[in-house]
Amino acid sequence: MRTISTTDARKRLSEIVEAVKMSGRAIAIGRRNKPEVIIAPYPRNYDPAVSDIVNFAAASGTFDFLFDEPDLYTDKDIKWRYGKKEH
Repeated sequence: MRTISTTDARKRLSEIVEAVKMSGRAIAIGRRNKPEVIIAPYPRNYDPAVSDIVNFAAASGTFDFLFDEPDLYTDKDIKWRYGKKEH
């Protein structure tokens, strides 16, 4: 993942946002080449019924391995167990 300095990010924020949006790839921002935050594309299929972390994990491909697994649970089961929003 590419890391951009905080100084460079301040100067080019609009350009960085557009690059992330168009490429679909995250960019890190940090100091001394050490990433501190990430600008990531917003999930295309954001589901307000589940937590933000589940939405971003799904958008990043974290759960793609499940396509090769047998269906043991329904989508409703998984959302109920793991996707609850914390209040």
